Amino acid sequence: MSILRPPGDRLPDFPWDRLAPYAEKARAHPGGIVDLSVGTPVDPSPALAQAALSAASDAPGYPLTAGTPALRAAIVSWLDRRCGGTVGTEGVLPVIGTKELVALLPSLLGAPAGSTVLHPALAYPTYDIGARLAAAEPVPYDDVPTVDGANVALLWVNSPANPHGRVLTVEELRALVACARAQGVVLVSDECYLDFGWSADPVSVLHPSVNDGSLDGLLAVHSLSKRSNLAGYRGGFVAGDPRLVQGLLGVRKHAGLIVPAPVQAAMIAALGDEGHVQEQRSRYAGRRERLLPALTAAGFRLEHSQAGLYLWLTRDEPCWDSVAWLAERGVLVAPGEFYGAAGARHVRVALTATDERIAAGADRLQST
Repeated sequence: MSILRPPGDRLPDFPWDRLAPYAEKARAHPGGIVDLSVGTPVDPSPALAQAALSAASDAPGYPLTAGTPALRAAIVSWLDRRCGGTVGTEGVLPVIGTKELVALLPSLLGAPAGSTVLHPALAYPTYDIGARLAAAEPVPYDDVPTVDGANVALLWVNSPANPHGRVLTVEELRALVACARAQGVVLVSDECYLDFGWSADPVSVLHPSVNDGSLDGLLAVHSLSKRSNLAGYRGGFVAGDPRLVQGLLGVRKHAGLIVPAPVQAAMIAALGDEGHVQEQRSRYAGRRERLLPALTAAGFRLEHSQAGLYLWLTRDEPCWDSVAWLAERGVLVAPGEFYGAAGARHVRVALTATDERIAAGADRLQST
């Protein structure tokens, strides 16, 4: 008998399959489905990124795993402007979209089998999956993680958070950094929604007000998927402690985990321009303003949702009841329990649909 154990045996069933019957119900609506269940961008990729991608399409040679000097400089410049963090080129590394980094990070950092990976109790499910792939133990935490004597290898922080849009204050981030450093634990901050603060201004873990001017033990994860509508390009980066970043680079060289050269060129263009980000931000703000009153009129209560591309809502009923009620009206949303047991009475509603579909969904709810 083979001693091999496929990693899939350590993973839970793919949760989104459970949503299929509700999607079918929503599609049967006479006006068609309003799909607000997933956070995939629907608006055009910026023309400047498309042009850069096209111009770099003749790429016969292997690209640099570390990224071109121009890309590393663009990332460093963006971090300085947007995050207020001084990070040198040795402390930045492009990645093939951030989901693969999240899923592989415990393994890439060498988290020992049986060690603990802490993640928020309500969270993007890939934090849990990444721990399992490394044969580590995913352990959810609420506001303050317990790391003393817990064999913790890695602590995930997510602000602005998916699914519920909570934004951690500088004081809260400082406490998490101090907690991790006191125990020699690597803290990784997922900051992919940093550009979409609504009622709060998100702060990066790279900002000196959070880390006292030291990047020791800290990594921040950023993506161009949402801010620049480049989800299909698979471009993101990790930045922070140069020792950790160079360790990741060494492993990724061996594994051949390289961002394609045309995508690197597109990333440079996107990181150098804020106009398209503000344009996209305005789109999402308009969709939020159109959809939220209709949902509250239908009996839903907004919680957190200070930032990000989702509304976190409850009617104080089981989440699947809310999903079913909305599906009958042709609106598909994500059940909160996909993100942890604490979400069992909530739903996540994405703003990543066209203006026309958002308006259609709002009209249906208001006519209920």
